[in-house]
Amino acid sequence: MSIKTPPKVTPQAVASSEEQLEGFVNKFDSANAALIRAVRKSMRKRLPSANELVYDNYNFFVIGYCSTERPTDCIVSIAAGASGVGLSFYCGATLPDPHQLLLGSGSQNRFIRIENAATLGRPEVGELIAAAVAQAKTPLPAKGRGKLIIRSISAKQRPRRKG
Repeated sequence: MSIKTPPKVTPQAVASSEEQLEGFVNKFDSANAALIRAVRKSMRKRLPSANELVYDNYNFFVIGYCSTERPTDCIVSIAAGASGVGLSFYCGATLPDPHQLLLGSGSQNRFIRIENAATLGRPEVGELIAAAVAQAKTPLPAKGRGKLIIRSISAKQRPRRKG
């Protein structure tokens, strides 16, 4: 049995991923693009060791914050469409929500709408994020910096700007 060494992440690859992500964000109107950037900056600061898995899908642009490189280990995601930006909790149906912030009625996922960057500074939103991190089946690494990983890009997409 041979052991594979992981590929080295070069500065060029990181720059390329960042450039690609910026191209996805630039598809949005200026207000939503600025909000996506602000929310990402806040989440990066809050969860520095999380990997960012990026999906530019048909319905939404998504940045998932995960404890590993597997999508099933996603804890929370930024989800953006032409109508706005939200914070999606992968296992939100099981989160304590004493302030009744979570929206949605699915068996697993819940979300909150992000009206502005200050929303993430609200203590009750911080409590939801902390609870999601605490209940993650695979904990976030205690230290280090997560990677930016472009996972998928759909050839066909809904408009990212209001018509």
